[in-house]
Amino acid sequence: MPEAELKADFGIVGDAHAGAGPRQISLLTAESIDKLKEQGAPVSPGDFAENITTRDVDLGTLKVGDRLRIGDAVELEVTQQGKQCHGRCAIFARLGDCIMPREGLFGRVVLAGLIRVGDTVEVLDD
Repeated sequence: MPEAELKADFGIVGDAHAGAGPRQISLLTAESIDKLKEQGAPVSPGDFAENITTRDVDLGTLKVGDRLRIGDAVELEVTQQGKQCHGRCAIFARLGDCIMPREGLFGRVVLAGLIRVGDTVEVLDD
């Protein structure tokens, strides 16, 4: 999608997975997806059901409680690094692997606003 509206303590307006709770937004790096592509996997951003795909932001170094700013206004708080899968998803069935459990990041929306493709994603200092 070219843009999305993020609502505080909810997630992306119109997203089936939005709502109260710690996993309002999921993120994955484009670099993670690129690694799979280089191995011949036919994957693209969004195939892992991530809400936001980033580039040039090392999500793996973030800890629970860290914050990200996306664009001019939106702020996310990291709530979870990776996840436990409860079965085999369509990606696992297709590729024999899924990177979301290892490389995905989850957060909650602290400050609402619109985000657009190409917005800057920055890690905020404590």
